[in-house]
Amino acid sequence: MSDSVGATAPAPVTVLLVEDDEVIRRSVAMALERYGYRVLVAADGLTGLELFREGLHDLLLLDVMLPGLDGIGLCRRIRETSTDPVLMMSARGDALDVVSGLEAGADDYVVKPVDTAVLVARIRSLLRRASFTPSAAEPAGPPEQAGPLVFGDLSIDPAALEVRRGGERIALAPTELRLLLEFAAHPGIVRDRQTLLREVWDYGWDGDTRVVDLCVQRLRKKIGAERVETVRGFGYKWTR
Repeated sequence: MSDSVGATAPAPVTVLLVEDDEVIRRSVAMALERYGYRVLVAADGLTGLELFREGLHDLLLLDVMLPGLDGIGLCRRIRETSTDPVLMMSARGDALDVVSGLEAGADDYVVKPVDTAVLVARIRSLLRRASFTPSAAEPAGPPEQAGPLVFGDLSIDPAALEVRRGGERIALAPTELRLLLEFAAHPGIVRDRQTLLREVWDYGWDGDTRVVDLCVQRLRKKIGAERVETVRGFGYKWTR
């Protein structure tokens, strides 16, 4: 008899899809279900907010243009209480839509019409970031130096995945935390945007570096602007 008999299969990942266009909503939901995802759907922002509050999802996929409460506003409401992974969908890939979504706290974005392979790749990357565990963290130094990293009033514990500023814990979204750990693991070393996309966003392809710039901007607001220095023409550097 196989050892797997009686084993409990892992629960499917649940995506909360908020999209007002019925055709797009159905096609995206069907595509994700073919990849094994469970999909909850909402046709407007307020319904999406209600479903979000039920907490039955693992990741949120939000359209920018929604009736009642648009995707930008919905993302802001989510970020008031949650660090859940958020992926935005923009109909045009318009720069203003993209920037607004990322500033509101989204982790990443895709452009409609959505290519299923790209969408699933982005979802998988985002879920890997969200399920980041201490065992997956890059060692911060030799065993005798294990423990929180301290930079002035900022304390970073790579093992517990906790960040404190002035003794108070800071809530960071998964991507913000991964970005912070990447910087702190390489103090004083310039990290170019494509390297950060590869190491933090898990992109195996060239991506939109605006994602990096906007996440750095959000991170600076939480940990202090002086911590991450812009090296013009190259990227960013963590200051000691």
